[in-house]
Amino acid sequence: MSALWLNIGSLLLGVFAWSLPIINLLKERKSDENQLLVAVTSLSACAISLCLQMYYTYHKLIIEDWAALMDTMATVIYAASVLVAVTVFLNVVMVVKFRNRYYE
Repeated sequence: MSALWLNIGSLLLGVFAWSLPIINLLKERKSDENQLLVAVTSLSACAISLCLQMYYTYHKLIIEDWAALMDTMATVIYAASVLVAVTVFLNVVMVVKFRNRYYE
């Protein structure tokens, strides 16, 4: 049962990591406060999401579920790569957008 929560937590944190910069980019505000905090929180959520996936993989290793590991590892690696790439991209776009607004 705890392994299920590792996957759910990882998924929710991944969605949270993407939603923070997206929501922040869509908001129109006059002040640019806390942009760095939003970026750090988003990247931290991404990192914790990846850690939960590593714990899930370790759980499968401990219970020796080799079939599950062999079936899912390629997808997990692809999903983790997409999660990191999109999270970094969104946060860079957010920081650049608000930095440019600050210097105008």
